[in-house]
Amino acid sequence: MSSHISNVRTEFDQEIVDIVDYVIGYKIESPVAYDTARNCLIDTLGCGLEALEYPACKKLMGPIVPGTIVPNGAKVPGTQFQLDPVQAAFNIGAMIRWLDFNDTWLAAEWGHPSDNLGGILATADWLSRNAVAAGKKPLLMKTVLTAMIKAHEIQGCIALENSFNKVGLDHVLLVKVASTAVVSEMMDLSRDEILNAVSLAWVDGQSLRTYRHSPNTGSRKSWAAGDATSRAVRLALMAKTGEMGYPSALTAKTWGFYDVLFRGRPFKFQRPYASYVMENVLFKISFPAEFHSQTAVEAAMTLHGKLAAAGKSVEDIKKITIRTHEACIRIIDKKGPLDNPADRDHCIQYMVAVPLIFGRLTASDYEDKVAADARIDVLRDKMVCVEDKSFTRDYHDASKRSIANALTIQFNDGSGFDELVVEYPIGHARRRAEGIPLLVEKFKTNLARQFPAKQQNTILVASLNQQALEAMPVNEYVDLYVI
Repeated sequence: MSSHISNVRTEFDQEIVDIVDYVIGYKIESPVAYDTARNCLIDTLGCGLEALEYPACKKLMGPIVPGTIVPNGAKVPGTQFQLDPVQAAFNIGAMIRWLDFNDTWLAAEWGHPSDNLGGILATADWLSRNAVAAGKKPLLMKTVLTAMIKAHEIQGCIALENSFNKVGLDHVLLVKVASTAVVSEMMDLSRDEILNAVSLAWVDGQSLRTYRHSPNTGSRKSWAAGDATSRAVRLALMAKTGEMGYPSALTAKTWGFYDVLFRGRPFKFQRPYASYVMENVLFKISFPAEFHSQTAVEAAMTLHGKLAAAGKSVEDIKKITIRTHEACIRIIDKKGPLDNPADRDHCIQYMVAVPLIFGRLTASDYEDKVAADARIDVLRDKMVCVEDKSFTRDYHDASKRSIANALTIQFNDGSGFDELVVEYPIGHARRRAEGIPLLVEKFKTNLARQFPAKQQNTILVASLNQQALEAMPVNEYVDLYVI
């Protein structure tokens, strides 16, 4: 006897409804969230400006068809490109993520919520330029900051209890979902249209983590978020035309996201959407390194100074023990050859070796010229990672969210340094007062890579005043970054 499949359309999955109602109806009241979003904006754009120094990134910039200029299109900071919002979102998203130096969120799933800025800024700029051309008012930068807060919140709250990496999916799927929701609202879609758009994002093909792990680690990890946030803009534009949605995109038996890609498990949620994620986001301030290694790199920098003070060198080291948390071991504990910069910036041993040897860790240290130094691989072979269960617990503890690493060095002569523990990196919310001045200095450095002094100062004046920035038209702010 055959069983019949019901063809009755359900209401939209509650998980989709909650996202859409939050985007449409929740008013952000937190001054901390807006202040953090402004700092996030300048840090994220600065990361993109630094990435333009690298030919591998710069070759991906521009229109799909060379020479195309879109009237009233979105402009790409640090370039002369003016593009349709979908391709502009890809450009901005790719340059933001290229050097693995923008913000981070760590939970059951990790990711980089400022990746959403690609779609947000491109959409806001495109809408503003078209509004001005039609004699209407452009969007203000406060709209961009609000969209950033909400995109951070959607991506981060889903990530708190749901591990996509454990089923082989890349975290950029959350960028696509979050970006789709907020850019749809910016385009003034109706509630039904935004529901359709978000459902399309869940039905869409999702990226595998193949390019983030051995033996296939490669440069796609540097443009995957650009691809995701640009796809979000495309889906929002499709929904705006009246394209239908799929109400049970998550829960449909056999064919929904849960059954196909999440081992039949529904999402779990720790908290309702508000502004928690932006308020507690992690900034990468000092080192362009995968975030689970940040405290280890900070410790290695301190130990570099101790080596010099003790009259020791890395050649005197017999063994280095890295006491760490489970996520670090799962993602960046690597042995064997490292084939490219994308491989190296996801290897904790490499990211500890370089500062121990040179007293620095910069984006250029992942390139072949530095990696050719034989001392790096010799030192890597002397390192062992060991999980500390308490570090893992504190990593998941909502009241701590630590990213602890501890380094112990033993020397060939039997002596050694006491273990050095760093629980919270400089970019952690617990170290905001210490970190933000350094974040501003990082932004100044990145502005100087692309712009003359007068233009740098104009951008700084506009960017560092909260009230003035929020009141500034989006197109005017983006124009400050045009080469």
